[in-house]
Amino acid sequence: SDHFMTLEDRLIRHEGRETFPYKCPAGHLTIGVGHNLDANGLPDHIIDLLLEWDIDVARQELDRERPNWRTFSPNRRDALVELVFNMGWPSLSTFKLMWAAIERNDWAEAAAQLLDSKYARDDVGPVRASRIADLLEDG
Repeated sequence: SDHFMTLEDRLIRHEGRETFPYKCPAGHLTIGVGHNLDANGLPDHIIDLLLEWDIDVARQELDRERPNWRTFSPNRRDALVELVFNMGWPSLSTFKLMWAAIERNDWAEAAAQLLDSKYARDDVGPVRASRIADLLEDG
């Protein structure tokens, strides 16, 4: 009976448990177990956990797709993680000339190829793209 359920179990039963945002019956953007994003947003500690999780996901994608990435300098590793974090592996995998330059350790060319992209021009703009390109080039 409900008397023996935990509060958490009862809330999950009544509210549901949703991985993706949805509109609740009152029209509020909601996630998880009835968490009203419109009214409450996310607290800093949850944002920090999401950031850690998303960084881990990006690293796992690089481990799967380009296992040698961990042999690069810390700045170059960070640049590649940021690129996967920002655009996802499917998009980053299309940067064929950049990856070819990385494979031959031509980091100046890898940086130039990143800057010569729609991503750099239109998606994130030249300031962020230049910062990432500098990490690639200078190591």
